[in-house]
Amino acid sequence: MKHNLVLLLVIATLLFSCSSDKDDVIQEENGIVGSWELTALEINDSTASDNEKYAQDILNFLSAMDCSIMTITFNADLSVITEDSGNYLEINVNPGGTGLDVPCPTQKDTSIGSYMYEGGVLTYIDETDIETTLNVTISGNTMRVSASELDFANFNDGGELIFTKR
Repeated sequence: MKHNLVLLLVIATLLFSCSSDKDDVIQEENGIVGSWELTALEINDSTASDNEKYAQDILNFLSAMDCSIMTITFNADLSVITEDSGNYLEINVNPGGTGLDVPCPTQKDTSIGSYMYEGGVLTYIDETDIETTLNVTISGNTMRVSASELDFANFNDGGELIFTKR
């Protein structure tokens, strides 16, 4: 009887401690659901082009003002809404001539599409049925996307675009 009780406890422990791969895939797919704001551009300073460095400076300047120039919202129903102010950037030199003066854009383009996300691959289908496939890395509240793959206006020379989940 004691042997049967121990065997039953071992089997119960094994049954409740195992998770299925299906559960892991669902968790991964759900990890992208939510609103993501572009907050940084990471580049390799020693190999980056002047355009990459300039784009990083602009994004750092805007992020310091809490200005979001791109927000992507992935919904559980596989729809996606993109709000993009990149085409409305006005890049100036400050009045003292010592740095950037980039006002936060007040205009934005909004598009609605659909997406699929599995195994770190994001497939986005826009309003005109153009499909874009990107490699995406999500770790907690941080999503990384290749700047050249995303092809976001003014920020597509190179490096990694960093999005923060809000």
